[in-house]
Amino acid sequence: FADLVLETWDLQCERNGREHRTAEMGCQQLVVRRGQPFTITLHFSGRDYEAGVDKLAFNVETGPCPIETSGTRSHFAVTDFPDESGWSAVVQQQDGGSLSISLCSPPSACVGRYSLTLETSTGYQGTSCHIGDFVLLFNTWHPEDTVFLRDEDERCEYVLSQQGLIYQGARDYITSTPWNFGQFEDDILSICLKLLDTNPKFLRDQNRDCSRRNDPVYIGRVVSAMVNCNDEDRGVLAGRWDNHYEDGMSPMAWIGSVDILKRWKKFGCQPVKYGQCWVFAAVACTVMRCLGIPSRVVTNYNSAHDTNGNLVIDRYLNEMGEEDRRSKDMIWNFHCWVESWMARPDLAPGYDGWQALDPTPQEKSEGVFCCGPAPVKAVKEGDLQLKYDIPFIFAEVNADVVYWVVQRDGSQKKSTHSSVVGKNISTKSVGRDSREDITHTYKYPEGSEKEREVFAKAEHEKRSLREEDEGLHLKIKLSEGANNGCDFDVFAVINNATDTERVCRLMLCARTASYNGTVGPQCGMKDLLNVTLAPWEEKSVPLRVLYETYRESLTQDNLIKVVALLTEYQTGDVVAAIRDVYIQNPEIKIRILGEPMQKRKLVAEISLVNPLAAPLNNCIFVVEGAGLTDGQQVKELEEPVEPQAQAKFRLDFVPHQAGLRKLMVDFESDKLTGVKGYRNVIIAPQP
Repeated sequence: FADLVLETWDLQCERNGREHRTAEMGCQQLVVRRGQPFTITLHFSGRDYEAGVDKLAFNVETGPCPIETSGTRSHFAVTDFPDESGWSAVVQQQDGGSLSISLCSPPSACVGRYSLTLETSTGYQGTSCHIGDFVLLFNTWHPEDTVFLRDEDERCEYVLSQQGLIYQGARDYITSTPWNFGQFEDDILSICLKLLDTNPKFLRDQNRDCSRRNDPVYIGRVVSAMVNCNDEDRGVLAGRWDNHYEDGMSPMAWIGSVDILKRWKKFGCQPVKYGQCWVFAAVACTVMRCLGIPSRVVTNYNSAHDTNGNLVIDRYLNEMGEEDRRSKDMIWNFHCWVESWMARPDLAPGYDGWQALDPTPQEKSEGVFCCGPAPVKAVKEGDLQLKYDIPFIFAEVNADVVYWVVQRDGSQKKSTHSSVVGKNISTKSVGRDSREDITHTYKYPEGSEKEREVFAKAEHEKRSLREEDEGLHLKIKLSEGANNGCDFDVFAVINNATDTERVCRLMLCARTASYNGTVGPQCGMKDLLNVTLAPWEEKSVPLRVLYETYRESLTQDNLIKVVALLTEYQTGDVVAAIRDVYIQNPEIKIRILGEPMQKRKLVAEISLVNPLAAPLNNCIFVVEGAGLTDGQQVKELEEPVEPQAQAKFRLDFVPHQAGLRKLMVDFESDKLTGVKGYRNVIIAPQP
C-alpha cells in the first residue's frame, strides 16, 4: 500500500460555531462546547482512506503538562460508534479522498485551549500531524454537564446575551445602568483563558489546576479571586471608594467589561484602576459567561458588612445624627455580586442551582480575597457550615441594625429602627429589560415561622419588631424625584399613636454620601427643640435641601443621606429614621436614523440637556455595544455646554451582528459624571 498522505484539512470553524452557539466569537478559531459533537474534514492525497487498512487516531492535550490520568490528555482511535465515557471520533462520511469525522468530548472534560493531533498508520508505518488548536467550553445545553440549565430563554440570557442591566441607586429609588458584558467580542476568550493561567493556583501546581478545570465550582472560586487584585495575584481590577480617581478611570465611568479586560491584557496584567462592587461583579459575569457558565449580576439593597460576624450591625450617632467613629460595621446602600448556575456534587443533594460569587474584595476566604460559590439555597436555609463563605452572605442579607444615640454625657440610648437589611434583591429579567425581584430565593418571608427556624439554626436571634412600638413613629418622605441641579424637599413625618400629649425634639440632617455608607459634609439641617404632638396627631416637618449646598460635595454616587432623630423629653426615648435620596441625572436621548440591518451604515443621534446653572466643560461621550460598534467610540466636545443647552453629536456605525442589541452611552464632564443611557436596536440579518 502507498502511504496515506494528509494534504489539507478543515476544522469547519463556521459550521461548528453555529452549532455550538459560539459563532459570535468569530470564525478564526474553533470554539466548541463539551459533550457535543463537532465535525472536521480531512483531505488525503495519493490514495483514498480505507477503513480496514488505515488506522486513524487523535491526540488532544490541554495545559503545559498534559497527562491522561489528570484528564488533560486523551488518545483515541477513530471507531464506528461514539464512546459514551471518554473522547471519541467517528467517521461520518467519505467522499473520495475527503473524510468527515465527528469528534466529541465527554460532558465532564476540562475546559480550555486544546491542541489536536492526527495520527495515521498503515501496517507498521505511521505519521502524526498537528492539525490545529480549539477551545472547549462548558455546555449549558447538555443534560450531563454540571452547568446544564433546562430553559432555553434562560440559557440565552445567562450565557449568550452580551448586554444587560445592573441595578443601583437606593432601595426607595432603584435605578438601572446598562452594561456591555461583551463575552464574545474579539480577544475576550483568550483574555479569560489568560486569567485562568495567571491565577496563583495554576502557578503553584499547573497539573493540578488544569485537571480541576472541569469543575465550575473550582473555576468560579478562581474567577472570584482573580477579578480583584488584593492578593498581589495580578488580578484584573483595583478597588477604590474614596472619590479620588484621578490616576485611573472613575468606577462610575465604565459601561462594559471589554475595555477593562483589554486594558488588563495590554498593560501586562497590571490591575486596572478603578472598580467598585458592580464593576467587579460585571467583569466576573463576563468571564463566567465567556467560559459557558450561566451567570447574572444581582444587587442587594441595604447590604450589611458585618466585620465581627455577630450578625448585628451597631451604628453610633451623636445627637446631631452624625456617625461616630465606633461604627465599624457598614451598611452599603447596595452591593452587587454574581450568581452562577451549577450543580454541587461536592455537597449533599439539594444545593444545585444558583451559587453566589462575590469578587469584590471584602474578607479573606481560605487566605485569599474571594467569596463563594455559596449555594443560594444554603443561605436561605441557614446552613452556614457548607462550602463556601455562607456566613458572610447570610449576614449581608439578614443582619440586624441597632442605632445607638450617644448623648452629650456619653451615655448611649438604643434607638428603635425597623428591619432594613437585605431588601429588593434584584436582577435583570430573562428576555426583558424589567427588574426581577429574587429576595425570596435568599430568605423566607419576614416574621414567618420558617424564618424563625432558619435563624435558630444559624444561631441568630432576630429582634421582634413589636417590642419597639413606643407609640411614636417617624418616617422620612420625599415629595417627588430629586433632580441634579435643583433644590428639593424631604419631610419628617411624625406620628403620636397614643392618647397622651408628647413633647419632643426633632433633629433632621442631610449629608452627601457614597453608596458604601460613608458620609460627607452636611447640606441641610433643622433642629426643633419643642415639637408638641397632641394625642393621635401626625405632623409633617419639611427640610429644604439646596443645590447650592450639595453641589460641591455630591459624590459620583449621587446620594444624599437624610437622618432624623426624635427624642421624647419625658422618657428620653429616641426614634431614628434614615433614608437615602438618589439625585437623578438628566436623561441621555438616543435616536437611531436609518434602517437597522447587518453590515449597513446606521446613524445614532445622541444628546443630553445640561440641567445645572453652570456650563459643563471637558464633555465626553463614550459609546459601545457588542455586535454594533467596532469597540468603543469616544467623542470629545470642543465647546462647553451652557446651562439648559444641549450636548449632542452624531455617530456613524456599521452593525456586524444581527439580533436584539443595546447601544450604550456614558457621558462625562467636569460637573456631571457617570451619566448613562441606552437604546435597544433590532438589527435585521443581511439578506
